Formats: sequence, structure tokens, C-alpha cells
Amino acid sequence: MTTSPWDPTAAAAARGRLRASDADREQVIDTLKAAFVQGRLTRDELDARAGRALASRTCAELTALTADIPAAPIEAQLPPKPARAHTRKRVNTKVAVRSAYAIILPPALGAAFLTYYGGFVVLLLLAFVGLMVSAGPSTPRRPGPPPMVGRR
Repeated sequence: MTTSPWDPTAAAAARGRLRASDADREQVIDTLKAAFVQGRLTRDELDARAGRALASRTCAELTALTADIPAAPIEAQLPPKPARAHTRKRVNTKVAVRSAYAIILPPALGAAFLTYYGGFVVLLLLAFVGLMVSAGPSTPRRPGPPPMVGRR
């Protein structure tokens, strides 16, 4: 029986007669290393087969080196982690107040020097608001009942 050029068995036989490249040898050595890590080969077998892989000239010789090693086991796939919702970053109120002061204070000082009463009122309001905002608690409260301070 003759085989056609598109016959897979003929292609495999022709592949066996092809000369092996350095990449083919490295791939076989990587397969041997993986088999050693999995406990399928001993150190001596790994050394002997790696030496033969480096000395082999054809792909058939390389295939014979890994013929008795089964394919790598399929590892269990972990379910993908759910995408985290983008949480909004908390704003530090002290930084926000200081930034507002840095923006508002120069025009307010200019108004204070240009008009006597208008600038004074603006500065007084800014100072009052700044004290109220920055005098708040520095640490956030934890949920739950308030702590029992001073009682036994």
C-alpha cells in the first residue's frame, strides 16, 4: 500500500528522519527536568537521558528519550478571583481644609487690606470654619458602643 503525501503516519515517519535542532533538544531536556521534579525519573536517569539528548542528531532519537514518560498531569484550575469593585479613596479632611485655606487665604488677605470691614468678616469666618473642621477627632470611630472612660 502506498501512502499519500498528506498521510499523518507518513509525516510522522518523515519527521523522525529530520535532524534535530538545538531548540528541539532543549525542549526534550525541559521535559526530562519536569519528569524529574515530578518524581518520574531519578537523578542518574536524568543525567543519562540529558546526555543522550545533547548527543542526538534526529528527532526520532529525541522522541525515544521521552517515549516512556507520560504527558504532564492536568492541574486543577482554580476559579478566577472576582473582580474587585473600585473603592473610592478616603479624603483626608485636614489636607482638604489646608488646601482650601491655601487657595482662599491670599484673596481674603487682599480684601482685608482693601476694605476695613469686609476683609475682617471674611477672615473671621475662615478662621471659625477652619477651627471647626480641623478640631474634629483625628482617628475614626469604631462601630459599636462608646468606650467606658472613667467608670468602674
